[in-house]
Amino acid sequence: MVVCTATLIAMSRIKIPGQMKTYLLLFALFFSGCALAQNLKSGGKLKPEQANMDIRHYAITLDVDPAQKSINGFTEIDLNLKEGSDVLLFDLVNLLKVNKISVNGKQEKFTHENDLIRITTASPLAAGPTKVRIDYGGKPGESERAPWIGGFTWAKDSLGNPWVAITCQGEGAKIYFPCKDHPSDEPNEGAALNITVPKGLYVAGPGLLKGTNTKGSKTTYNWKTNYTISNYCIVFNIGKYKVVSRPYTTVEGNKVPMEFYVLDYHAKKAPRHLDVFEQSARILEKYFGEYPWVKEKMAICETPHLGMEHQTLNAYGNEFRYQKMNGKDFDWLLHHEFGHEWWANKVTNVDWADMWIQEGICSYGDAMFYREVGGEEAYLKHMAQTARQTENKKPVVQGKDLDSDAVYIGDIYGKGAFFMHTLRYVIGDEIFFPTLKKLATDPQYTYDNFVNTDDVEKLFSTASSKNLKPLFDFYLRTINKLDVSVRQVDEKKFRVSATNFDMELPLEVNTDKGLQKITLTKGGTVVESASMPVIDPRVFYLKRVVYE
Repeated sequence: MVVCTATLIAMSRIKIPGQMKTYLLLFALFFSGCALAQNLKSGGKLKPEQANMDIRHYAITLDVDPAQKSINGFTEIDLNLKEGSDVLLFDLVNLLKVNKISVNGKQEKFTHENDLIRITTASPLAAGPTKVRIDYGGKPGESERAPWIGGFTWAKDSLGNPWVAITCQGEGAKIYFPCKDHPSDEPNEGAALNITVPKGLYVAGPGLLKGTNTKGSKTTYNWKTNYTISNYCIVFNIGKYKVVSRPYTTVEGNKVPMEFYVLDYHAKKAPRHLDVFEQSARILEKYFGEYPWVKEKMAICETPHLGMEHQTLNAYGNEFRYQKMNGKDFDWLLHHEFGHEWWANKVTNVDWADMWIQEGICSYGDAMFYREVGGEEAYLKHMAQTARQTENKKPVVQGKDLDSDAVYIGDIYGKGAFFMHTLRYVIGDEIFFPTLKKLATDPQYTYDNFVNTDDVEKLFSTASSKNLKPLFDFYLRTINKLDVSVRQVDEKKFRVSATNFDMELPLEVNTDKGLQKITLTKGGTVVESASMPVIDPRVFYLKRVVYE
């Protein structure tokens, strides 16, 4: 596969307090327009033919040949048609060849153009259950810069063994299996992966391993998840893995296998890494509720790329590089990607336009490590740094029905996280933290039920008995900063007012008498001080301060 050179969209740096090293984190994307490149996008305006389909289950059966960099097999799709139709529409990259298709056991005609499979049935299909089998194969697109540019990574470990990974968040799972590629529809009954590889290699997949079968020189691994799962998490990894496992008891008392699929020559590092993993799990459960997939497993898998939030199988490629905070080891990548088990995998945005929900709130979960291990001051320093890195070149929420390419900017991470920091300050901890946990645990917002920005706003507005829509709109749908005017009106008096936002907000002001809290309004509040007041010294707002 030929891929265009990646274009850097945004970069964010996380600095660990007390450490000199700064770590590059996340954010690169590609632009379309390069001949022969994969250049796929996920989501966008839902096509009518696909809006008529409710996907219930995917079963992917593939023979994977790392030497030839090829896949061959079939995918079975169980779906419900909302209305009768003679057309079914699935996404699959044209790099792969479709050999035949059957619908409810009967072979049907199809076209495969522009990365879309259009099936026209000989007789109209009735509303209700439909089963589709699509046989296909070939050489899928390769990732030039995983995970940011999706595709297959056909790598080798340091001993020369095949090491294979799949990443497809931006492109969608259509890079390797036929699917309905839209964030608004996940298979409610889960997915099965039956992956055959050369004997001696191990396949790690989502959910639970139901069995293996070796015939001659090949072994098939049968993985199954019964939970709803996003398309880009229906992936597998292949390598000379050793499974290092121990039980984890959740905050609700349920026991879950905690597993690490680690390259066999790194197995000695696994126990310490599981300690770090458990530490992150404890913190995330405290703020977001019980680990979401208690009936299956919590796992990480060593990959040749940096990482990705694959449900029950988080990709990990940070090479055991820990930082210290108050004597505790911390792996920012492991913590962040594992946080996506709640934000993205359990709480899922219905439209890529609302991607800040999964990326921004997950990044706020990163800040909770600072708060728990380093204390409130470490948390505040982290959020102040996040504020300084906010670019404000595009709104975090740019509209509706957007594709993954359009929405993927750096501020969905940092500014999204900082907005949660501001929201916490505005409504107070006693409301904020229980409401955040409600968002992560209430069936109304989780698993099969997707959310958008308005849903989040209404939840917090109701909980706080405040109309928070102006604050949500200001932070998320504009690139404005809060403009604060400080005007001296007497020798020791200053009027502090908002000039571009008409909603009462709490505001800290540092005066010669120390830190005090006032109410910021357009009309202004008079502050007495022998020295010039310092506005919002602990940085709860993205702001500009004008002294007159």
